[in-house]
Amino acid sequence: MAKKKQTQLKITQIKSGIGYREKAKKTLIALGIRKMHQSVFHDDTPIIRGMIKKVDFLVKVEEV
Repeated sequence: MAKKKQTQLKITQIKSGIGYREKAKKTLIALGIRKMHQSVFHDDTPIIRGMIKKVDFLVKVEEV
């Protein structure tokens, strides 16, 4: 059986975390985002999708 290729997500921070709850800031750090306009790549998994949903107002997500 052939393995299904997992899609990648490009996550870019588009808005500052200043003024938002500490939980949102820690979620950005957990995703690996440290600066504004920084992009990281992650596999499209339910865990990553849940993290994105918590900070969707701070990030832009693209499928690669």
